[in-house]
Amino acid sequence: MRVVKGIVGIVAAIIVLAVGWLFVAPPELIRVGSGYSAKIVCSNTFLTERDPQEVLETDVQAPGHPLLRIMRVSVDRTTGIVRAGLFGMFGKGTALYREGLGCAAVPDGDVEAARGRPAPLPPEADEPGEGLWPEGSEVMPLEDGELYAVLNDEALTGPGMRAVVVVKDGRIIGERYGEGFDETTRLLGWSMTKTVTSALIGRLVRDGRLSLDEAGLFDNWTDGRSEITLADLLGMASDLTWNEGYGDVSDVTRMLYLEPDMAAFAASMPLDTETPGGIGEVFEYSSGTSVILSRLWQNAFEDETEALAYPRAALFDPLGMTSAVLETDEHGTFVGSSYLYATARDWARIGQFLLQRGVWNGRSLLPVGYVDWMVEPHPASGGDYGRGHVWRRASNAWLPGDNPELPADAFFLSGHDGQSVSVVPSENLVVVRMGLTPTALGYKPAFLVEALIETLGRPQ
Repeated sequence: MRVVKGIVGIVAAIIVLAVGWLFVAPPELIRVGSGYSAKIVCSNTFLTERDPQEVLETDVQAPGHPLLRIMRVSVDRTTGIVRAGLFGMFGKGTALYREGLGCAAVPDGDVEAARGRPAPLPPEADEPGEGLWPEGSEVMPLEDGELYAVLNDEALTGPGMRAVVVVKDGRIIGERYGEGFDETTRLLGWSMTKTVTSALIGRLVRDGRLSLDEAGLFDNWTDGRSEITLADLLGMASDLTWNEGYGDVSDVTRMLYLEPDMAAFAASMPLDTETPGGIGEVFEYSSGTSVILSRLWQNAFEDETEALAYPRAALFDPLGMTSAVLETDEHGTFVGSSYLYATARDWARIGQFLLQRGVWNGRSLLPVGYVDWMVEPHPASGGDYGRGHVWRRASNAWLPGDNPELPADAFFLSGHDGQSVSVVPSENLVVVRMGLTPTALGYKPAFLVEALIETLGRPQ
């Protein structure tokens, strides 16, 4: 009996120690999972007005790491604070909603400091203008059975589809939405945000506030990193070390969910001394690079409030993207790699803007030739990636199996879990496809684009 009691006592002590350890110093993987859960639930609660529990179950737990299935969240709508943790206790994930800036992960838990940081002034326009899209919100879809046969084909739109918008000759001719989503629902673009970051930099280049060949980008880059230019960063050819792996604690997950100052973390990376080649010669896809670029363009402003208002003033308002919210990190740097929320129709405006080579309503918002430069294949990528944060390879084309041959001038915005904007200038076509579609499902939106080209190009 004494032996049994002794064993029970030892087991109880181990459990108490383990619980204490998880509470005081949870492993980084649990902290990443907690931070991710809090951030995704926060943004979808306050920006898309979805039910927090439904978001947790559908967007976080169902497609994610097994660890996420035992995450629990609490939402305080009054304070805008969302907390998450393993069984609701371990991990201490925190996110904070701020008006005009969406939600920020707060890894250090200092929500009051995060709340006290500068914020942009409210937007002047909060409703779409009058008239047909894209000038206004009115849409007149084609009454075309063959078009809607494509849009209603689940094999083409893919599992987990939330929105498809088709733009032909500058007008929305067809759209389809998943259950619970419509034309007013903000949707997360994930890495499609990178291309928007490039457009913002183009605006500042046009205004003479930035230069693509500018080097010596940070004062503490006194080593070989001083030779990195904006163009190197935009082409993902900076030669900075980076691990973009997901599903574990990597550079990208650490940056997004464990680092209060994402840009400082990304900029602390050394040059890669192991891979042959150097700056401008080696392609390394990196969300850290895009956050560095966000910090750099924000540094072009002396007034932080003005910088925070710039995406709306320079791009979103001119394009009529009244739904767009670009979120920042805890320290106020835009997460230009990942966190732009907008309706599918507003994502289509971005695609149409790029198709029109940066011209909107007869006004050139970007330097002449900038979009052509963006989509020019970067030699370091083997032709897969453009010089300006845009893909030349169709989304998921690297997966095993067949790939359609789209027109050679096509280029793509591509984001995690099946987000894509396909731009086909020769067809005067933009196709937006949004959803929750993990890569493991093997979905390739290029087949949808191919089917639409064939359908819309048939003899009338």
